[in-house]
Amino acid sequence: MGGRILFSCLLLGSTAFLEYNRPQPQETDPLFILYGLIGVIFFLSLGYAVALRRVRDLQAFARNQTVLDTLLVTVILHVTGGFSSLFSFLYLVVIVYTSLLLPRRGTLLIAALCGLQYGLMLDLEYFGWLDSFEGQGRPLAMASGGDQVLYKMASVMIACMVVALLSSFLAEQALNTRSELRTMTQRVRRVEKMAAIGEMAAGLAHEIKNPLASITGAIELLRDEIRPGSDRDRLMQIVLREADRLSALVGHFLLYARLPAGKPEAIDLEKAVRETVELFGRKSAADGRIATMVTAQPEIWIRMDPAHLSQVLWNLLINAAEAIEGPGEIRLELSAAKDRQVCLRVCDTGPGMPPQTLKAIFDPFFTTKPTGTGLGLSIVQRILDAYGCRIDVDSAPARGTTFSVYFRQMEGDRPAPPAPRSAVRKRPSDILVA
Repeated sequence: MGGRILFSCLLLGSTAFLEYNRPQPQETDPLFILYGLIGVIFFLSLGYAVALRRVRDLQAFARNQTVLDTLLVTVILHVTGGFSSLFSFLYLVVIVYTSLLLPRRGTLLIAALCGLQYGLMLDLEYFGWLDSFEGQGRPLAMASGGDQVLYKMASVMIACMVVALLSSFLAEQALNTRSELRTMTQRVRRVEKMAAIGEMAAGLAHEIKNPLASITGAIELLRDEIRPGSDRDRLMQIVLREADRLSALVGHFLLYARLPAGKPEAIDLEKAVRETVELFGRKSAADGRIATMVTAQPEIWIRMDPAHLSQVLWNLLINAAEAIEGPGEIRLELSAAKDRQVCLRVCDTGPGMPPQTLKAIFDPFFTTKPTGTGLGLSIVQRILDAYGCRIDVDSAPARGTTFSVYFRQMEGDRPAPPAPRSAVRKRPSDILVA
């Protein structure tokens, strides 16, 4: 709308300049029509600005504006010479900013409308049904041959369609780039926050773990001197149980703060996913209420420590299972992605998450479950960051949740299948529940 007003000001200035330097006015003066057209553009722009805050469907609002703009451009072309007008490029300007406001289909429709209006105007001038504002009122299109009229008509129509295709393609690419940049910015902020918390807490966790081990050892020695089944024995059992839970929590936090170095090796990702899902299906937490489906592209190899990969897969499956209330389904989809990446999607049929929860799920100790540590997803992201991988999440209330994990695919020749690994068939030693 601001650009339209700016164009009106430029048109008003040029019209006033022509008015000042022109000879005796003609009987039919196009400058007066231009003044009226400028007034219409100003009033339309002011009306758009007033209605903007009350409009709910912004796309329809933009579509209506661009349609009216094509009509205004056609009138400007007719007033400034029609066939000989130099302002046919204004159609292209309308098409370009339409591609920024509407999807590709809408841009192509506006381009077709521009070409249709221009062709209709030239046809009417050529057959003498529309008078011109130049010369003696005889349209230049009538003086030119039909071949020239068809050539110019086809040139403008083709230019409109080509510009519509190119500008809509570039607009879509720019939109995708902005979306990816926004996602990467959020990920960088998340990683920076996790790194700061991890560095601060690693030393604190070590300081807690040592005296906690001393307390546990002292309590166990005291229990040997107490009669089993007594009240004191039950109290000491409570102390030992809570001390073990606290020790496990500290161990999990140390794993998050300082991930131990792994031993990367070639892994057939499809096989690893299916083995982990098979193990998960036997786990009592699933309780037979959750169906698990795997759709995987074969022969996809990555380089990663098997224990770390098992940790990531297991945590995502446990997180998905606990998000489902009652019967449900977990789908795992493995496929190759662009830039030699591999995408593993873990989709559940749970209740989904609101936006405020979605922003905090990777924060340490954030959990919506009554019996969770809030470290599972934080450790998953920590492991993936160590291998240059990333994890994204898409969720909405009543729509379920999808975690997308992007691994780096191995380059070069595919390695020979590795020997069977017991680490994948056994439950990971540090299973965390988010």
